[in-house]
Amino acid sequence: MERELLNREEIIINNIKNDNLWYRFIKRTFDIFLSLFLILVLSPIILLILIINIFVTKGHPFYIDKRIGYKGKEIKIFKFRSMVNDSYDLDKYLNNEQKEKWYSERKIINDPRITKFGKFLRKTSLDELPQLINILIGNMSIVGWRPIIHDEVERYGDNKELLFRVKPGLTGYWASHGRSDIEYGDRMKMELYYCVKRSLWLDIRIIWHTALR
Repeated sequence: MERELLNREEIIINNIKNDNLWYRFIKRTFDIFLSLFLILVLSPIILLILIINIFVTKGHPFYIDKRIGYKGKEIKIFKFRSMVNDSYDLDKYLNNEQKEKWYSERKIINDPRITKFGKFLRKTSLDELPQLINILIGNMSIVGWRPIIHDEVERYGDNKELLFRVKPGLTGYWASHGRSDIEYGDRMKMELYYCVKRSLWLDIRIIWHTALR
Protein backbone atom coordinates (compact mmCIF):
# COMPACT_ATOMS: atom_id res chain seq x y z
CA MET A 1 0.00 0.00 0.00
CA GLU A 2 1.52 3.32 -1.08
CA ARG A 3 0.53 5.18 2.08
CA GLU A 4 2.61 2.93 4.29
CA LEU A 5 6.16 4.02 5.07
CA LEU A 6 9.07 2.02 3.72
CA ASN A 7 11.63 0.41 6.00
CA ARG A 8 14.75 2.34 6.96
CA GLU A 9 17.03 0.70 4.39
CA GLU A 10 14.62 1.47 1.54
CA ILE A 11 14.32 5.07 2.75
CA ILE A 12 18.11 5.58 2.67
CA ILE A 13 18.47 3.99 -0.79
CA ASN A 14 15.63 6.04 -2.28
CA ASN A 15 16.86 9.31 -0.81
CA ILE A 16 20.34 8.79 -2.27
CA LYS A 17 18.80 7.97 -5.65
CA ASN A 18 16.39 10.91 -5.63
CA ASP A 19 18.87 13.51 -4.42
CA ASN A 20 20.83 13.44 -7.68
CA LEU A 21 21.66 16.77 -9.32
CA TRP A 22 20.00 15.88 -12.62
CA TYR A 23 16.60 15.37 -11.00
CA ARG A 24 16.90 18.57 -8.96
CA PHE A 25 18.01 20.58 -12.01
CA ILE A 26 15.06 19.38 -14.12
CA LYS A 27 12.62 19.95 -11.27
CA ARG A 28 13.84 23.51 -10.57
CA THR A 29 13.85 24.41 -14.28
CA PHE A 30 10.31 23.08 -14.61
CA ASP A 31 9.23 25.07 -11.53
CA ILE A 32 10.58 28.34 -12.93
CA PHE A 33 9.08 28.02 -16.39
CA LEU A 34 5.69 26.67 -15.29
CA SER A 35 5.23 29.25 -12.51
CA LEU A 36 6.13 32.09 -14.89
CA PHE A 37 3.80 30.72 -17.56
CA LEU A 38 0.90 30.34 -15.13
CA ILE A 39 1.39 33.82 -13.65
CA LEU A 40 1.24 35.35 -17.13
CA VAL A 41 -1.70 33.27 -18.39
CA LEU A 42 -3.72 33.58 -15.19
CA SER A 43 -2.96 37.25 -14.50
CA PRO A 44 -6.53 38.42 -15.47
CA ILE A 45 -8.04 35.89 -13.04
CA ILE A 46 -5.55 36.82 -10.33
CA LEU A 47 -6.40 40.53 -10.76
CA LEU A 48 -10.14 39.82 -10.65
CA ILE A 49 -9.83 37.76 -7.45
CA LEU A 50 -7.69 40.52 -5.95
CA ILE A 51 -10.35 43.17 -6.62
CA ILE A 52 -13.26 41.02 -5.39
CA ASN A 53 -11.40 40.01 -2.25
CA ILE A 54 -10.72 43.63 -1.28
CA PHE A 55 -14.47 44.23 -1.08
CA VAL A 56 -15.40 40.85 0.42
CA THR A 57 -12.87 40.81 3.26
CA LYS A 58 -12.95 44.59 3.79
CA GLY A 59 -9.22 44.38 4.34
CA HIS A 60 -6.04 42.99 2.90
CA PRO A 61 -6.84 40.55 0.06
CA PHE A 62 -3.76 38.43 0.72
CA TYR A 63 -2.97 36.17 3.64
CA ILE A 64 0.69 35.74 4.50
CA ASP A 65 1.42 32.86 6.82
CA LYS A 66 4.60 31.57 8.44
CA ARG A 67 5.22 27.91 7.68
CA ILE A 68 8.07 25.42 7.94
CA GLY A 69 9.71 24.50 4.67
CA TYR A 70 12.87 23.06 3.12
CA LYS A 71 15.59 22.11 5.64
CA GLY A 72 13.19 23.03 8.45
CA LYS A 73 13.53 26.75 7.77
CA GLU A 74 10.65 29.16 8.30
CA ILE A 75 9.13 30.57 5.12
CA LYS A 76 6.30 32.96 4.36
CA ILE A 77 3.67 31.58 2.01
CA PHE A 78 1.18 33.70 0.10
CA LYS A 79 -2.52 32.95 -0.33
CA PHE A 80 -5.65 34.84 -1.22
CA ARG A 81 -7.49 35.51 2.02
CA SER A 82 -10.47 33.18 2.38
CA MET A 83 -11.39 33.98 5.99
CA VAL A 84 -12.55 37.07 7.82
CA ASN A 85 -9.78 39.47 8.83
CA ASP A 86 -9.94 38.57 12.53
CA SER A 87 -10.01 34.79 11.99
CA TYR A 88 -7.31 34.44 14.65
CA ASP A 89 -9.94 35.26 17.30
CA LEU A 90 -11.09 31.66 17.84
CA ASP A 91 -13.26 32.51 20.85
CA LYS A 92 -15.30 34.90 18.70
CA TYR A 93 -16.16 32.41 15.95
CA LEU A 94 -15.72 28.84 17.25
CA ASN A 95 -17.37 26.82 19.98
CA ASN A 96 -15.32 24.53 22.23
CA GLU A 97 -15.82 21.48 20.03
CA GLN A 98 -14.74 23.38 16.92
CA LYS A 99 -11.67 24.77 18.70
CA GLU A 100 -10.66 21.28 19.80
CA LYS A 101 -11.06 20.04 16.23
CA TRP A 102 -8.99 22.96 14.94
CA TYR A 103 -6.13 22.34 17.36
CA SER A 104 -6.01 18.59 16.57
CA GLU A 105 -6.71 18.48 12.82
CA ARG A 106 -6.10 22.08 11.64
CA LYS A 107 -9.41 21.96 9.78
CA ILE A 108 -13.10 22.34 10.62
CA ILE A 109 -16.13 21.28 8.60
CA ASN A 110 -18.19 24.38 7.76
CA ASP A 111 -15.71 26.73 9.41
CA PRO A 112 -17.74 29.91 10.20
CA ARG A 113 -14.69 32.12 9.64
CA ILE A 114 -14.60 31.37 5.91
CA THR A 115 -16.34 33.94 3.71
CA LYS A 116 -18.72 32.86 0.93
CA PHE A 117 -16.20 33.94 -1.69
CA GLY A 118 -13.51 32.22 0.36
CA LYS A 119 -15.42 28.92 0.11
CA PHE A 120 -15.39 29.27 -3.66
CA LEU A 121 -11.66 30.02 -3.64
CA ARG A 122 -10.92 26.99 -1.50
CA LYS A 123 -13.17 24.64 -3.43
CA THR A 124 -11.43 25.59 -6.67
CA SER A 125 -7.98 25.92 -4.98
CA LEU A 126 -7.73 29.43 -6.43
CA ASP A 127 -6.71 30.71 -3.00
CA GLU A 128 -3.35 28.97 -3.58
CA LEU A 129 -2.49 30.91 -6.77
CA PRO A 130 -0.23 33.48 -5.02
CA GLN A 131 2.06 30.58 -4.07
CA LEU A 132 3.30 30.69 -7.66
CA ILE A 133 5.44 33.55 -6.33
CA ASN A 134 6.86 31.21 -3.67
CA ILE A 135 7.73 28.73 -6.41
CA LEU A 136 9.35 31.36 -8.58
CA ILE A 137 11.61 32.63 -5.78
CA GLY A 138 12.55 29.05 -4.87
CA ASN A 139 11.19 28.28 -1.40
CA MET A 140 8.45 26.03 -2.80
CA SER A 141 8.05 23.67 -5.76
CA ILE A 142 5.12 22.76 -8.00
CA VAL A 143 5.09 19.28 -6.41
CA GLY A 144 6.09 18.51 -2.85
CA TRP A 145 4.52 18.22 0.60
CA ARG A 146 2.12 20.93 1.74
CA PRO A 147 3.96 23.35 4.07
CA ILE A 148 3.14 22.93 7.76
CA ILE A 149 3.01 25.22 10.79
CA HIS A 150 5.41 25.02 13.75
CA ASP A 151 2.95 23.03 15.89
CA GLU A 152 2.77 20.24 13.29
CA VAL A 153 6.50 19.54 13.12
CA GLU A 154 6.71 17.36 16.22
CA ARG A 155 3.90 15.13 14.94
CA TYR A 156 6.35 13.77 12.40
CA GLY A 157 8.79 12.71 15.10
CA ASP A 158 12.09 11.39 13.69
CA ASN A 159 10.55 11.39 10.21
CA LYS A 160 10.61 15.19 10.07
CA GLU A 161 14.18 14.96 8.75
CA LEU A 162 12.84 13.07 5.73
CA LEU A 163 10.27 15.78 5.19
CA PHE A 164 12.81 18.59 5.34
CA ARG A 165 14.99 17.02 2.62
CA VAL A 166 12.34 18.08 0.09
CA LYS A 167 10.82 21.46 -0.77
CA PRO A 168 7.13 21.90 0.06
CA GLY A 169 4.84 22.14 -2.95
CA LEU A 170 1.78 23.81 -4.41
CA THR A 171 0.36 20.31 -4.77
CA GLY A 172 1.52 16.89 -3.65
CA TYR A 173 0.64 13.25 -3.10
CA TRP A 174 -1.75 14.02 -0.24
CA ALA A 175 -3.15 17.20 -1.81
CA SER A 176 -3.96 15.44 -5.09
CA HIS A 177 -5.63 12.40 -3.53
CA GLY A 178 -8.70 13.76 -1.75
CA ARG A 179 -7.06 15.73 1.05
CA SER A 180 -10.30 16.73 2.81
CA ASP A 181 -11.30 13.10 3.35
CA ILE A 182 -8.04 11.93 4.91
CA GLU A 183 -7.15 11.89 8.61
CA TYR A 184 -4.00 13.66 9.71
CA GLY A 185 -2.10 10.46 10.45
CA ASP A 186 -2.69 9.17 6.92
CA ARG A 187 -1.80 12.59 5.55
CA MET A 188 1.63 12.35 7.18
CA LYS A 189 2.19 8.90 5.69
CA MET A 190 1.30 10.19 2.23
CA GLU A 191 3.55 13.24 2.53
CA LEU A 192 6.46 11.08 3.70
CA TYR A 193 5.78 8.55 0.95
CA TYR A 194 6.37 11.29 -1.62
CA CYS A 195 9.56 12.45 0.10
CA VAL A 196 10.97 8.92 -0.07
CA LYS A 197 9.73 7.90 -3.54
CA ARG A 198 9.92 11.25 -5.36
CA SER A 199 10.78 11.08 -9.06
CA LEU A 200 9.90 12.85 -12.29
CA TRP A 201 7.34 10.15 -13.08
CA LEU A 202 5.67 10.52 -9.66
CA ASP A 203 5.65 14.31 -10.09
CA ILE A 204 3.88 13.92 -13.46
CA ARG A 205 1.31 11.55 -11.91
CA ILE A 206 0.61 14.02 -9.10
CA ILE A 207 0.20 16.96 -11.50
CA TRP A 208 -2.19 14.83 -13.57
CA HIS A 209 -4.24 13.87 -10.49
CA THR A 210 -4.35 17.51 -9.42
CA ALA A 211 -5.61 18.63 -12.83
CA LEU A 212 -8.40 16.04 -12.71
CA ARG A 213 -9.66 17.07 -9.25
